[in-house]
Amino acid sequence: MSEHEEALMALMVRHINAWNNHDLEALMQLFATDGVFEASGGPDVEGQRFEGETEVRAAFASVFERMPDAHWGGGRHHVISPEYCVSEWTLTGTLADGSRLEVNGCDFLTVHEGLIRRKNSYRKQRPPTGQRTN
Repeated sequence: MSEHEEALMALMVRHINAWNNHDLEALMQLFATDGVFEASGGPDVEGQRFEGETEVRAAFASVFERMPDAHWGGGRHHVISPEYCVSEWTLTGTLADGSRLEVNGCDFLTVHEGLIRRKNSYRKQRPPTGQRTN
């Protein structure tokens, strides 16, 4: 693996760790200030698009608010090209109504000069699965 590929792999690990730590500041440090987040769901063909630091930050904060115990487990990371990589995961979490979410998904990340320029997220459209158990 080249030094550049190793750097992309490390970026993907930092990215998933920031999500799992619910560390909005660490997450935003990985993104270009003019970065784009295309969420899995939304009214448009690309889901819902958030552009620029303010919109992306608010969208990420909303995920943490909606699922305070969200966890992206089983991370599998793949370098596709010098500026493109894929991170696969299983998202688990509890929604506001107490139902549980467990779905596979992936992020297609476009990276330039060590920062994420575009995060295009996909996940399976599986309905929540009953109540949280503690």
